[in-house]
Amino acid sequence: MSKNYDEVVVPKKLLLPFILITSLFALWGFANAVTDPMVQAFKKVLELTNSQAAWVQMAFYGGYFCMALPAALFVRKYSYKTGVLIGLALYAAGALLFYPAAITEQFWFFCLGLYVLTFGLAFLETTANPYILAMGSRETATQRLNLAQAFNPVGLLLGLLVAQQFVLKRLQSDDIENFASLDTAQKLLVRTSDLLVIRNPYVILGIVITVIFIFIYISKMPQVKDEDGIPGLGATFTSLKNNRKYVLGVLAQVLYVGAQIMCWTYIYLYAENIGMSSENAANYQFAAFIVFLIGRAIGTYLLRFIDAGSLLMYFAMLAVVFCIGTIWISGIGGLYSLVGISLCMSLMFPTIYGIALDGLSEEESKIGAAGLVMAIVGGALMPKLQGIIIDVGGAAVNDTTILGVREVNFSFILPLFCFLYISWFGFRTKQN
Repeated sequence: MSKNYDEVVVPKKLLLPFILITSLFALWGFANAVTDPMVQAFKKVLELTNSQAAWVQMAFYGGYFCMALPAALFVRKYSYKTGVLIGLALYAAGALLFYPAAITEQFWFFCLGLYVLTFGLAFLETTANPYILAMGSRETATQRLNLAQAFNPVGLLLGLLVAQQFVLKRLQSDDIENFASLDTAQKLLVRTSDLLVIRNPYVILGIVITVIFIFIYISKMPQVKDEDGIPGLGATFTSLKNNRKYVLGVLAQVLYVGAQIMCWTYIYLYAENIGMSSENAANYQFAAFIVFLIGRAIGTYLLRFIDAGSLLMYFAMLAVVFCIGTIWISGIGGLYSLVGISLCMSLMFPTIYGIALDGLSEEESKIGAAGLVMAIVGGALMPKLQGIIIDVGGAAVNDTTILGVREVNFSFILPLFCFLYISWFGFRTKQN
């Protein structure tokens, strides 16, 4: 169904607050991208097992899951601006904790820093997304959120570049063929040097976040109030539970985030299966982030003419096609299909978010936002299931076949099912 594209997406009087809040979307994209490669970095530098190194991601996603609802309850009582400031303070504090962590050289201290950092990210995502939705008319809310979310992949690209150029390439332990065989004194010198390399981007990030905190603190930000007052918390939970569109939207968000992390995390294993080095595979992940950014721009534009549910359905259906190519096309063609999925994923998070919260009161949106942020836990759960499929024949990525294809190829049947559901959700919520 076509839309009235003469509607103003962002009112002029709210342009500065919109820009300030939109900058936050790039900041948490940066944190996501710069943290993923740290799993391998910590594993090598601190000589950790795979399960020990996995605590990096557990700390990251655990912070999101644990803090989303408390953040929503806080914002419900106070204001969006206060929630943003608390989020920035926790984000900066977590990043700056990497300084004493590097001094002590204790892995748990780094994990604590990430845990606190993602407390801040949970506050920001729980607050900033509904805040953006409220900065203008309800008719353009989803388009406005897609516009703000377009800066998230910018942060992803910057984070990946920083991780590659200023961390991974400077790790001495990576240049030593057999780091574990070094004597204790040599290991200590290399470990100290490498932990400082890991520390630096986080400390600089903490300083940048502090500056942004000051800018937002001194800026006049709009206050969004519910005209009907604050309903009881029990009544809000009951209302959300009985809102079928919201409940289905939370499930769609769980599956989307899981699919996103699967497609981005296992691109390295997919490349390994076709004989490509991790260094070259990183270029394809970078390409995936580029097409993700392009897709976000295209999706935001198309939302001027096509309703959110229909566009979500079309993008998800195209993602299903790319997943089929990823599974059944061998060689470089399958890898191109895997990169192509990022184009389709680009508009999904903010569009699902906007659809799920559409029609809710401001107070319901504050609590509802928490459920949609907690759905990020899908990024911890779904990749684990995909890893089990990949390990079905052993530790290698290509030591057995399932239905005639290597297990790493077949494992992408999980994101395929995720996108099928998202396509159905888009169909169910589209305007007739």
